[in-house]
Amino acid sequence: MSRFRKAGKVDSLAGFRTEKTEPAVPSGLLRGARKSGQLNLSGRGLAEVPQSVYRLNVDTPEEAQQNVSFGASDRWWEQTDLTKLLLSSNLLTQLSEDIRLLPALTTLDLHDNQLSSLPSAVGELQELQQLRLSHNKLTTLPVEVCTLKNLRSLTIQQNLLESLPDELEQLQNLTELDVSSNHLKGLPSGLGGLTCLQKLNLCDNKLSCLPDSMAQLKNVKMLDCSQNELTDIPASLSGMLALEQLYLRHNKLCRIPPLPAPALKELYAGNNQIEQLESEQLTCLAAISLLELRDNKIKTLPEQITLLNKLTRLDLTNNDITTLPASISLLPNLKVLLLEGNPLRGIRRDLLTKGTNELLKYLRGRIIEEPKIENEGDTAMTLPSQASISVHNIKTLKSLVYSEKQAGAIPDELFDAAADQSITTVNFSKNLLTAIPPRMVEFHSSLADVNLSFNKLTCCSPDICKLPQLTHIDLRNNQLADLPSEMKHLLKLRSIILSYNRFKSFPEVLYQISSLETVLIANNQVGGVDPSRLKNLVHLSTLDLSNNDLLNIPPELGLCSSLRCLSLEGNPFRTPRAAIVAKGTDAVLEYLRSRIPT
Repeated sequence: MSRFRKAGKVDSLAGFRTEKTEPAVPSGLLRGARKSGQLNLSGRGLAEVPQSVYRLNVDTPEEAQQNVSFGASDRWWEQTDLTKLLLSSNLLTQLSEDIRLLPALTTLDLHDNQLSSLPSAVGELQELQQLRLSHNKLTTLPVEVCTLKNLRSLTIQQNLLESLPDELEQLQNLTELDVSSNHLKGLPSGLGGLTCLQKLNLCDNKLSCLPDSMAQLKNVKMLDCSQNELTDIPASLSGMLALEQLYLRHNKLCRIPPLPAPALKELYAGNNQIEQLESEQLTCLAAISLLELRDNKIKTLPEQITLLNKLTRLDLTNNDITTLPASISLLPNLKVLLLEGNPLRGIRRDLLTKGTNELLKYLRGRIIEEPKIENEGDTAMTLPSQASISVHNIKTLKSLVYSEKQAGAIPDELFDAAADQSITTVNFSKNLLTAIPPRMVEFHSSLADVNLSFNKLTCCSPDICKLPQLTHIDLRNNQLADLPSEMKHLLKLRSIILSYNRFKSFPEVLYQISSLETVLIANNQVGGVDPSRLKNLVHLSTLDLSNNDLLNIPPELGLCSSLRCLSLEGNPFRTPRAAIVAKGTDAVLEYLRSRIPT
């Protein structure tokens, strides 16, 4: 208490004024920095960098003025030059020219501040190897940065850059360059001079073309051009011989670029305007193991798809594919084939939900059966679009089908024909229904599978909850924004598809359906999920949240141990990074768990 009484005798405001002009850095941190050569001041609310930091290796430390003896560990004169300075997540608006007083720096981390410019003195840090400037307000990159001959990593994502200096090519030792999430409309022609570059991230800018000089980047393994305005990829990029991962998502491409990149293993070209796959394009992808073409306008797959012998994952979600070549089942390494959201004919929907193995097994069987089918005449199994009522479907398959009719209501004759039958499957997809047909309740004791996709449903009637045997419901491509709370009584529901609707939040009732195994809610406007409640869904193995409005992925989602397939692509979150998301569910969950505060 004596310390506080003594403090009362002085001007306490003067102390505060001192702190304002010279932000305090604990002396213990400074002492430790002199020994280790590293100083971490991240997340301390600093509006400016204290002079004591800049002059760390210049001024004689305070303890040297005191009349004390020094042990071996306290010999201030044996200090180490500062090599690593972390100033991230503060409130810095500027950096002093005094940064030149730390010429031994190899790492300078300034990310997540309010910097609108950098001092020219940065160019004097000739030992610098890592410069992190992301999440600031930089409008230009000073030319002095281009004189840092030893720089290996330069990250400037999430700034306000509209151009990059032509002198950038002077960074001959640069191996990583990240300029994503800026306002770049073009790239300097000298970009090809960065011959040591291995990772180049150009994502989320306003690029309409790429310079031919990029062909000189013969060591680049990862190139991300997602979320730009590219209409084509120059053929000259085929000179990037080391390229292994190419991201082209969310552009305006009408075709896959014919790039004979011999090392290319992963190509992400989702959310473009690709309408067809040409044999010329496919023959260039001899080494490809992952091919993502989701959310395009592809109508058919050529037989040449069988040339991709190393393909392990093929994502064709949300295209316009109506038929699937049976020969695709002959791809020797294919483990994952995603076809959700395609108007496929001739393949039962329930077969798609059983997974890739069952689908490929079915297609292999069809290769043998096709010659027999060609010689057969019309059978009772007529396509829904060719007959009004199929007695065979009703009595033998226990299926009620009225699909692709563009009908605003289901005729009573159909329900009458199925009276007294134990109907298990209903398919009323691709019509103009604005409400769930109330007569479906007549099959409450047997109905397990309902397909109401591609209609105009604006709300889901509580009547659906009168189907206690329901295990699967497909409501994709409607106009739904919510689900009735009564759905919690569907104790057998295992799978629900809600993609392409108008959900702005994860439906509350889904947290209460403990039997759920699959939830597909892609292409909505969902802004968040509650991992603590999601964790209660102990059977949930597949969760598709791709193409929503998730700004933040809570680390606790990593504790949802039952998840085997988690899709997060196409959301505007910063972390986890796209490279981690691309590695698959296990890598994402592991990353999220590592971010949980301990």
